[in-house]
Amino acid sequence: MTIDLYYWPTPNGWKVSIMLEETETPYNLIPVNIMAGDQFQPEFLKISPNNKMPAIVDPNGPDGNPISIFESGAILLYLAEKIGRFIPENPRERYTTIQWLMFQMGGVGPMLGQAHHFRQYAPEKIPYAIERYTNEASRLYRVLDQQLFQFEYVAGDYSIADMAIYPWIISHEKQGQNLADFPNLKRWFETVSQRPGVTRGLAVLNESRIKNMDETAKENLFGARQFQR
Repeated sequence: MTIDLYYWPTPNGWKVSIMLEETETPYNLIPVNIMAGDQFQPEFLKISPNNKMPAIVDPNGPDGNPISIFESGAILLYLAEKIGRFIPENPRERYTTIQWLMFQMGGVGPMLGQAHHFRQYAPEKIPYAIERYTNEASRLYRVLDQQLFQFEYVAGDYSIADMAIYPWIISHEKQGQNLADFPNLKRWFETVSQRPGVTRGLAVLNESRIKNMDETAKENLFGARQFQR
């Protein structure tokens, strides 16, 4: 049965579109225009109470009944287990993959996102914040570079860990990073970029990618409405 994907073309959205395309899983695309405030609609909040996309609804959940899941990392884990791909069965290798997925969720996404925000979108340039998050982005890039010195992919074989991390590296220049400084990460990035499933996943709603934001879009993405119900 077809999975409903609530989505907008951002790094977190790309994680799930890449997974669905890599596994050729049928899905029904439901755009959530985060610049227009779709993420605050009551119907969406029933699925994703944190007013963040992506989210999915699987009409055929583990018990045969529909299930909705929010948080991109949880969605990747769910799909990998449901489909039986891109997560190892061996417990040791499985937890290696999960720990690198958590590394992305707890470090790569938040820190690179903050570097991007303060360098590109903040209404005023705050040198401390720019330096703080740019340096932390560099540190995380070095962690990945060291890991990829030992392995072809982040957790050994290509997995949901790679799908989670890759979209955040796409905007490396806007995070103040030069991939030439991280040769192993650069090699990995170029390899993953060539995968057909990744190419298809990035193409989903590509024409709607954030380019220029008006004040309404900024308020919906960064403003006080984020804290209201």
